[in-house]
Amino acid sequence: MMKKIVLIGALAGALASCTATEQGTAIGAGTGAVIGGAVTNSWGGAAVGAVAGGLTGALIGQSVERRGYCIYRDRYGRRYEARCRY
Repeated sequence: MMKKIVLIGALAGALASCTATEQGTAIGAGTGAVIGGAVTNSWGGAAVGAVAGGLTGALIGQSVERRGYCIYRDRYGRRYEARCRY
């Protein structure tokens, strides 16, 4: 039990020094892997979940870093960043 607490503390300390994009990527990938593995009960599902979660977390983290900017989609489905419309 003590080893788990020390490991979690070390991981939290490592994440504290990352940018918001890096933190979002790490948290999204970890969460996606857990959900993907639980839903599909396979390593492949966990891998797909990690990639999808990492990409989503990176986008969210990047938008947090640039306050006042939002992510939009154009009519072709491409993502772009511009000042938020309030």
